[in-house]
Amino acid sequence: MPLTQVDENAALVVIDLQRNIVGRFAEAAQQTVANSAALAAEFRAAGRSVVLVNVATRPPGRTDVGAGTGEFAADDIIVDASLGSAADDILVTKRAWGAFTNTDLDARLRERGVTQVVMTGISTSIGVESTARSAYEHGYHVVLVEDAMTDSDTAAHDYSVTSIFPKLGEVTTTADVIAKLHG
Repeated sequence: MPLTQVDENAALVVIDLQRNIVGRFAEAAQQTVANSAALAAEFRAAGRSVVLVNVATRPPGRTDVGAGTGEFAADDIIVDASLGSAADDILVTKRAWGAFTNTDLDARLRERGVTQVVMTGISTSIGVESTARSAYEHGYHVVLVEDAMTDSDTAAHDYSVTSIFPKLGEVTTTADVIAKLHG
């Protein structure tokens, strides 16, 4: 489904494009970072909000893949420099999969009158999907930029994009968002 519009009060939400995560994805992350950086520059130029989300730890609890590992090193949670920064960007540090969980993200977006969130990042099926679900439940119009996200599991990425995301919002491309932002 093509993107219908970019709201006047849209915000770009970039999930977990930080040193210790991008480095694990190597080449797969290059397009995600490049497209997210292009969107961030366009959103800033258009006077729209940019939210840079990083994660400081895995959530506690036992899982089949192991328990939480404690806090990441301060150097590891630095947001990728190619995303740029501006004084009015919102930086959110999360300690769970989703950026709305136990953070002030919703309050900060509401202060700015944000009605729509345009989402990019790593990992499609974890951080992006968890945040998208919460954004939808908070009443935001959700846009998911398929070519500006990646996952370590291709099948999980594909399932999120084809089966989950269409139920939460509009799935689109970087080029379509930029065209609508200026159109």
